[in-house]
Amino acid sequence: MGFKDVKGQVLACLASGNIQHEQRQAIDVKNLLVTGQVSEDDVSSIIARAKGNEYELSKHHVVSKIDVHILKTRYQGQSWYIKWYFIEPDSVFISVHH
Repeated sequence: MGFKDVKGQVLACLASGNIQHEQRQAIDVKNLLVTGQVSEDDVSSIIARAKGNEYELSKHHVVSKIDVHILKTRYQGQSWYIKWYFIEPDSVFISVHH
């Protein structure tokens, strides 16, 4: 699956509310989406404007069968780091922060 497909799938998950959040330490600074400091619409806008050269693919640190999608992009003058994976039908966010 290329970045265009990944982007479309995560945007569809955000639009439909099919999202989850991975539990982790420092979630209050590492996932601003779960804390409500940014909205699903904000994250959608950031991802929608991202380009393929800002995208990386990695394996999950615990479950190596899971592909983790990583965006390092700029939006409205800030650098953003967004990391997620898919567990159908949801997108599971690990990190959303600047």
